[in-house]
Amino acid sequence: MNWAPTVTVGLAAALVLGTLARRFGLSPLVGYLLAGIVVGPNTPGFVGNAAVAGQIADVGVVLLMFGVGLGFSWRDLWSVRAIAVPGALVASGTAVLAGAGIGMSLGWALAPSLVFGMCLATASTVVIVRGFLELDLLGSAAGRIAVGWSVVEDLITVVLLVILPALGASESGGGSLPLTIAWTIAKVGLLAVLVIVGGGYVVPRLLSIVARAQSKELFTLAILVIALGIAYGSAELFGVSLALGAFFGGMVVGQSDLSHQAAADALPLRDAFAVLFFVAVGMLFDPLFVLSSPLPVIASLAVVLLLKPLAGSALMLLRGYPLKETLCVGAGIAQVSEFSFVLAGLAVSEGLLPEEARSLVLAAALLSITASPVLFRGVAPISKTLLSSPGFARFLHRRAGKLGRLTWNETEQLRGHAILCGHGRVGSVLAGILRQRGIPFVAIDLDKKLVEALRARGEHALYGDGGSPTLLDRAGVSTARAVLITIPDAAASRVAVEHVRATNPEAAICVRVHREAEHALYANQPKTESVHGELELAYALARRMLGAFGSSAIEAEAVILDARRGGGASAPSCTTLIFELRVAADAPAVGKALAELALPAGALIITIRRKGDFVVPSGKTTLEPQDEVLVLADREGARAIERLVGSAAQPR
Repeated sequence: MNWAPTVTVGLAAALVLGTLARRFGLSPLVGYLLAGIVVGPNTPGFVGNAAVAGQIADVGVVLLMFGVGLGFSWRDLWSVRAIAVPGALVASGTAVLAGAGIGMSLGWALAPSLVFGMCLATASTVVIVRGFLELDLLGSAAGRIAVGWSVVEDLITVVLLVILPALGASESGGGSLPLTIAWTIAKVGLLAVLVIVGGGYVVPRLLSIVARAQSKELFTLAILVIALGIAYGSAELFGVSLALGAFFGGMVVGQSDLSHQAAADALPLRDAFAVLFFVAVGMLFDPLFVLSSPLPVIASLAVVLLLKPLAGSALMLLRGYPLKETLCVGAGIAQVSEFSFVLAGLAVSEGLLPEEARSLVLAAALLSITASPVLFRGVAPISKTLLSSPGFARFLHRRAGKLGRLTWNETEQLRGHAILCGHGRVGSVLAGILRQRGIPFVAIDLDKKLVEALRARGEHALYGDGGSPTLLDRAGVSTARAVLITIPDAAASRVAVEHVRATNPEAAICVRVHREAEHALYANQPKTESVHGELELAYALARRMLGAFGSSAIEAEAVILDARRGGGASAPSCTTLIFELRVAADAPAVGKALAELALPAGALIITIRRKGDFVVPSGKTTLEPQDEVLVLADREGARAIERLVGSAAQPR
């Protein structure tokens, strides 16, 4: 049996189509499945040997599940257990029931219908991680919830890998179903104890011995032997699937101190064989099936793209999670996992699923994974639309109860205050400064315990989304002097800015942004400043760097101000200088506070010398005749200040 043509042509097609899929912003998985369709028997041209591809792909299945076990973390799951566990159960349960309904409408029995629903119920961790990386949210609460959610679904997959052979034995007349399942679970429990406990003692020591040989090849070989050995031994001795044995093997290796190196060595092997697995899966799919059975395909897609994410999102909203986090998690779980192919293949081999069901799973997987990037890109516009909807806003505020509104007395006291949208890591620092300066403020945050704690201290706080126009109104935006928007959600921030500008044009707005496009959006809006977190970090590092090279603090600040104006590295020299000016007796600035002078953007008054003493300037400091003012500004800014103080600026 010649394997070379099938493997060579299949991998070449996967390389080309996977690259094209990535260029179009899709998962390479789409390209691998299409490659299988191209070299399969259902399309013209080269036809690969599906049997050979399937045998080699079995290694891919083992390494896929080994990687899942290797990366499995009880700690990650525990940190988001409050929402990941019930959310995954609700969303997956909805998909199972809906999928079962599709199966029964096609004339299948209850058991294969439920198995089909189970195949639609798991989402790909790879697709989830890639989508959240593109949104720069993998480390956020939404990212942790989505990954924890996928961990729960992986556990569901493991349970199904245990139950399916028992179901197959029962269906073929091998005894009563409860006894068969009970006996299977008992065997798997014994296997888990032997592999995890016994293997946890043997495998780390074995890896340490191999590692002392200081040979990368031997260490990689040891990982491959452990993965395949535990998978094969589990299947032969306990009658479980190769995939389940590989999962346990990954968990054992994950306990070792060398687990990071093991993961690094296993990933290339896993990826190479996994590509063949997806190619082999694609070879089984007939693209004409979509045309011949459009309604079942559309119904299956509706379960994956609509029902499942809607069920999970509804639970998250009811539990009080932010809208953007909810939409991101919903977009993440709206696709079919690569492990669904494993489940479908096992179910077909056990006689639990007809071939038609596997074709439906493949069609749903291919189309949903293709749609995944579009869903992630739709999070921002959908979030903005919902936040702007009065009906949806009322729903969000009803769940807040008393924490979503201030008392009449509190509202009457709010004049010339600040509104702080978001009291997280950034907002809490701002809140501390506002307290220190005695500036009244209202905090809006989605952390219910935090809002309750702030209120217990006698401070004004509202529970809800900081971008909500309704909450901004309740916080007294019409009489506020400043609005500070620190929430990381760009869509919610934009809604908040638009509402503040429409309601109170005189209010100063300072908004946190994460991208250059957002920074540019607010650049020309009146009384609106944006703070780009990464730019400010770069400026802070530049100050310290310049200090290390002998620049004074004032010189460093001059360079930073120049960089803010678009100079910096591209400019031939720093255009910001230190100027000295004397306030004339009849100057327009005499008797006025610095905050009232409308100084040029980027100009900084360093100090004021008055009758031999130095005055540290603040916004309330007033200028007097004969004051000597030291200013950091560019020449255009210096000329503007000359007109205010009535004398010429002298460079220092």
